[in-house]
Amino acid sequence: MIYLDHAATTPMRPGVWEAMAPYASDVFGNSSGVHGISRRAKNALEEARERIAALIGADHREVVFTSGGTESDNLAIKGVVFNSSPRTGLVTVATEHEAVLEPAHFLHRLGYPVTILGVDAEGRVSPDQVVEALTPETALVSVMLVNNETGTLQDVAEIARAVHEADPEVMVHTDAVQSLNSEDFDVVALDVDLASLTAHKFGGPKGAGVLYVRDGTPLEPVLHGGGQELGRRSGTHDVAGAVGFATALEAAVADRERFRTEVGAIRDDFEKRLIAATPDIVVNTADEGRSPHHLNLRIPGVRNETLLMRLDQAGVAASAGSACQSGAATVSHVLEAMGLTAREARESLRFSFGWNTTAEEAAEAADTVISLVEELR
Repeated sequence: MIYLDHAATTPMRPGVWEAMAPYASDVFGNSSGVHGISRRAKNALEEARERIAALIGADHREVVFTSGGTESDNLAIKGVVFNSSPRTGLVTVATEHEAVLEPAHFLHRLGYPVTILGVDAEGRVSPDQVVEALTPETALVSVMLVNNETGTLQDVAEIARAVHEADPEVMVHTDAVQSLNSEDFDVVALDVDLASLTAHKFGGPKGAGVLYVRDGTPLEPVLHGGGQELGRRSGTHDVAGAVGFATALEAAVADRERFRTEVGAIRDDFEKRLIAATPDIVVNTADEGRSPHHLNLRIPGVRNETLLMRLDQAGVAASAGSACQSGAATVSHVLEAMGLTAREARESLRFSFGWNTTAEEAAEAADTVISLVEELR
């Protein structure tokens, strides 16, 4: 199987499982305990926290371990809004992941003021738009760094700067889940107060996430219990997952320049092959300002679900958008927000390339797509 769905999840990078394995067997202690077995686990957990903090420009106390991107997004959004009274408002964007939009809808149902901003044809929101949406009630702004369906890059640093300049009391959160393979990531440079990360998007284990929380940011826990993570996220730690997160992140950061160059070239060649054979293909994102590993395109006259099924049968894995919505009957909310009709969105699919994608398999996959499109037409 040629795997071109790395935006959904990635295979583990070399060395990650080996680093995790001792904490699933010999060093099995509960990191909150006081005896020697637990202390060994606690030491590994805190070392992983410090490694992650150093790689993202944070203090180790600002790294909160979670179960992944969805929990990190929920903790950021609900945690700030529930703990910022009388400021209880949220401003976010129509192209966000469901893990941001569904908490936004939940807050709206509870009566909290929620504003969801539209985007332009390339899927972007401007800093001016965001600032104009602020009110005295606004507690939090949430804007994704790299869109999971299209790869569109938002200028989060400029948005955060504009928001903090307009109202220093407003917190800024970014869902940065899709960014760490290819984008330089430093929480100070971005000027964000919170950031969601998850290991399985950059070659780490599933179920291991982080929420960066800037020191002093008010945060009500979503999970109440034993008070782990300085009271911000209760629950017994997944030490193996934390070690795997740190190991994969170190590998991804070391590989970032190669990834940008080589994986970007593979994606570009794949795109050029398809367009040369099928000139009416429409790329749904602009050449400038998108990640090097996402490709979202529309093939007029071909339903994405039909083509994806045939691709699967032919040994090529791709998707129609967010893996969280792959079984849903609805069309992509991201593409609709960008102005595509429902029919156009149903003709669109996503190919996403990863750290282990080769030029040879991408070329073979392109030939398969071209052949199937000709057959389906």
